[in-house]
Amino acid sequence: MDEKPHFATDDDAIPQVCRACEARHGGICSVLNGSQLAVLNKQSSKRTIDPGTEVVGQGENVNSYSNILRGVVKLSKMMADGRQQIVGLQFAPDFLGRPFSRESSLTAEAATATEICAFPRAAIERMIADTPGLEHKLYDQSLKELDEARDWMLTLGRKTAREKVASFLHLIATHIDPEADDGCTFDLPLSRADIADFLGLTIETVSRQMTKLRKEKVIVVENNRHVTVPDIERLNEAAGND
Repeated sequence: MDEKPHFATDDDAIPQVCRACEARHGGICSVLNGSQLAVLNKQSSKRTIDPGTEVVGQGENVNSYSNILRGVVKLSKMMADGRQQIVGLQFAPDFLGRPFSRESSLTAEAATATEICAFPRAAIERMIADTPGLEHKLYDQSLKELDEARDWMLTLGRKTAREKVASFLHLIATHIDPEADDGCTFDLPLSRADIADFLGLTIETVSRQMTKLRKEKVIVVENNRHVTVPDIERLNEAAGND
């Protein structure tokens, strides 16, 4: 029996390295066709970043953007007198950077061992102009980050210390494993000092509330950083969420 001839499709143009990439399926690359992915792949480079290493500094010129492939990135802003505040976290497959901005308004630092796929700013901005779907995807991410920032304002302004710590753990749990519905396990991406900074609490208060959540069996903690959440909904309730 004769084999049917294979006719090339746009999917055939998708680079092999992109096929299994999380950003290809859930990030900005999900709206690009095979030809566009091939063009972008030729200009992209993967980087592994050690914890504590800056990806970009506040006030630096922006020459590239990135997809986060693995790990957690800490976003912070510094005041003129040197005081610093953690203002957000980003996870795979988030897009790191603000299109059409020539200067970074914050510092992005790897909170854990992180892998990114970086590409020139000019290449992405050209694709945005030619691809409405890409512009829409970036717009959606911006709105998602705005919604999360507003939720975090509520957390910082109105929640109790217990609810703040539970909210932080719920944030990590649901972003590390978005599909988890009955439980998950993760390593804390921030130190106790950074968690305290992020939540506007003291280190002692963070430790005390973690201990209470552990005693209530809302979480299980091993080696001070390895956290298991047996029931996501119970953690959500502890965070004071609907």
